[in-house]
Amino acid sequence: MVKSTFAKRALVMAVLLVVAARVMLSVAAQTQNPPNQRPGQPTQGPPGPGAPQRPGGPGGGGGGFGNAFPQKPQAAPEVIERGKALYSVHCSFCHGSDARGGGEGGPSLIRSDVMLNDQKGELLAPVVLNGRGGMPKFSLTTEQISDIAAFVHSFRVSGYDAARNRPATIVVGEAKAGEAYFNATCAKCHSVTGDLKGFAAKFRDPRTMQQNWLIPGGGGGFGPGAGPSPITPKPVTVTVTLAGGKIVEGTLKRIDDFLVTLTEADGATRTIRRNADMPKVEIHDPLEPHKKLLGSYTDKDIHNVTAYLESLK
Repeated sequence: MVKSTFAKRALVMAVLLVVAARVMLSVAAQTQNPPNQRPGQPTQGPPGPGAPQRPGGPGGGGGGFGNAFPQKPQAAPEVIERGKALYSVHCSFCHGSDARGGGEGGPSLIRSDVMLNDQKGELLAPVVLNGRGGMPKFSLTTEQISDIAAFVHSFRVSGYDAARNRPATIVVGEAKAGEAYFNATCAKCHSVTGDLKGFAAKFRDPRTMQQNWLIPGGGGGFGPGAGPSPITPKPVTVTVTLAGGKIVEGTLKRIDDFLVTLTEADGATRTIRRNADMPKVEIHDPLEPHKKLLGSYTDKDIHNVTAYLESLK
């Protein structure tokens, strides 16, 4: 009788274990493959904090532009401050104080392909050092460019772009103050009755005009109403004095620590090897005075001179 009772209890326990095992396997299978999901499909768990929402869920829209290009890690505050100071001097006159462009003729940097893929200035550096289109090249160190990139990356990339809200006009300065500044700074090389006579009338848009008195020949293709720049600056030329005293001159094509390449008056291209300071190389950049002044302008100076030139139409 005792053996019979023990056997019955053992059988019941065995049945319970089998049932429990089957239930556990069933739960595991449903966890790996939820209803309406085929075996082999990846499991879709709930989105984590900040993850883009699926269409139809809270927020809708699939996450938008901001989630397609998430924020980059923020640099240290002192790095961003250094970058802001450099950006204000070298970049803001064209790309705007918030790097969104539009106001002064240059494009938005925040949403440019270069900056969206850049991490620490490695993609920005070639553009800054070599120039692009109407943008001149700048003599900045790799560390300075990295600081500027950190400042630009400090702005959020989002679907809303403040650069779309363009002001009705950028002619907001004082013409009289602009005239005084022009006479003190610009009249050494230019005259509103000579080479700059009717200057503002050559442009369809004040933004393009402003960019062209800052850097002649630049900023002609940005923004509504802006057409190709009517200003064609003279090319950069170079004079090379060879060891025997012979002088070679032409339009500069390329220069580095080892070679200088130029195009002579007859159209022939010539490359000359360099070794330290030999031969003597002198570069003549017609825009050099303009480039040197870029670091000294304030926003008020730029607005005032623009207003003065516009008043002479």
